Order: sequence, then structure tokens, then C-alpha cells
Amino acid sequence: MHETLTPAGPARPSATEANEAIRHLVETRVDGEWPSEAYEFLLAEWAEASRAEVSPAH
Repeated sequence: MHETLTPAGPARPSATEANEAIRHLVETRVDGEWPSEAYEFLLAEWAEASRAEVSPAH
């Protein structure tokens, strides 16, 4: 019998969703401070989603 595994955590965002979150973060930053930790996290999410969405060349 084949069992389907349920993901342990929340699903990752698509590259488009991560990009929109990055734009929102940059546009709504407070006091002119750069939110480096949040930006780095979202950038990593975007990069992972981008790799997953690109199909290998044949």
C-alpha cells in the first residue's frame, strides 16, 4: 500500500508570492531601517521557489 506523506510545516510560497512579500517588506519598512533578517529569509524563499519552478532543459 502506498501512503501519501503530509508536509510537516507550511507550504513554501511561489516565486511570485515571495517576490510580492519582498516588495511589501521594502515598501513598508519603518524608520528607514533595513529589515535584513526578514529580507534574507524572503530572498531565500524566493530563490528556492524559483529553482523549483524552473524545469530542467532537455
